[in-house]
Amino acid sequence: MEDKELISSTIKSEEKRLFHFIRKLVPQKEDAEDILQDVFYQLILGISEIRQVERVSAWLHSIAKNKVIDWYRKKRPLNFSKLGNGNSQDSFADVLRDYAPLQHDELWKEAVWDTIELALEELPTEQREVFIWHELEDKSFKEISTITGEGTNTLLSRKRYAVLHLRKRLEQLYNELKEI
Repeated sequence: MEDKELISSTIKSEEKRLFHFIRKLVPQKEDAEDILQDVFYQLILGISEIRQVERVSAWLHSIAKNKVIDWYRKKRPLNFSKLGNGNSQDSFADVLRDYAPLQHDELWKEAVWDTIELALEELPTEQREVFIWHELEDKSFKEISTITGEGTNTLLSRKRYAVLHLRKRLEQLYNELKEI
């Protein structure tokens, strides 16, 4: 497949999902559209990498998440000293932190769930299935063993690897959000 065709088909297949992902994190539609364009520009620049990436969707979501983080960094609040308060220690965000709207909290919850979904996509099928069955569908390991024909120890091991991967991805998100 030619580069142009690959870019075009990737944009067609991922545009809506990426836009919704970004829109959950960014309050203004226009800003989300700008970030989406930046993501697609990155796709064009990295087209040679795309051919080597196993999961293009996960790669694009990672780029989108980084672009959102960059966008928030650029939007850092001014210090009160610049606003005429005279107290250079306090930023506007520090003063308003206790009054932050619940919507902001919801945006970060959605970011966490989006990260979990992407991390689950990155897992081998066996690990992902065991994690989903046990944690999200409340199936016992005995039930899962009946479904898969695998022993309980094997299932425990697969879940353990899934949990370790999810922890790593959530820790990355936490560190990135901490910097905002």
